[in-house]
Amino acid sequence: MRVYLPATIGMLRELVAKDEFLPINGTGFALTPALRESYTSGSTEELEYVAQLDAARASLRLIAADLEGEESVTPRRVVVAADLDDVEQRPDLDNAVVRVGGSVPMSAVASVHVDGADAEDAVLAAAKAVDAADLGDLDAEFAIGDAEDHELAWYAPQELPFLLELL
Repeated sequence: MRVYLPATIGMLRELVAKDEFLPINGTGFALTPALRESYTSGSTEELEYVAQLDAARASLRLIAADLEGEESVTPRRVVVAADLDDVEQRPDLDNAVVRVGGSVPMSAVASVHVDGADAEDAVLAAAKAVDAADLGDLDAEFAIGDAEDHELAWYAPQELPFLLELL
C-alpha cells in the first residue's frame, strides 16, 4: 500500500543519515477503503492525491510543534511516500489515516514531496494558524489555503542528499 507520511526537513535529514524513517506515532495517510467510499467518484491517482494532501496538512502540525520548541525550522511541508505492507487502517481517526508498524527503510521510500522556497512564508503562516483553523477560524483557514495553493515538488529518494545540501 502506498502510504503518505508527514515529515519536516529535519526529519528528512534523519532519514538520509539513518537510512530509515520513523513516522511520528506511526501515523500516515493512504487510499483506504473508507477514503474511497467517502467520494462518489475519483480515480485511484486522484484519491491518493487526497491522502497526500492530508499528509501535507499534518506536516504543518509538525512544523508548528517545532516552532513551539524553538528549534531551527525550515518552513516547508514534507511528505514521504512509501510502499508498505505492515499498515493498520484507522477509520476511527479519519478516512485516510493509517498506522505504520515501526520504522520505514529507505528501500521502501518511493518518493518525497517538498515545498519550494517560494512557499516558505505561506507555510510558516499556516503552521502558526493550523490549530485555529481546526477550531473554525476562517482567517486561519485562509492561511492554510494559501499554503495549500503551493504544489509540493517531487523528488526521488536518491535526490534527497542533494536537496538537503541546497537548503
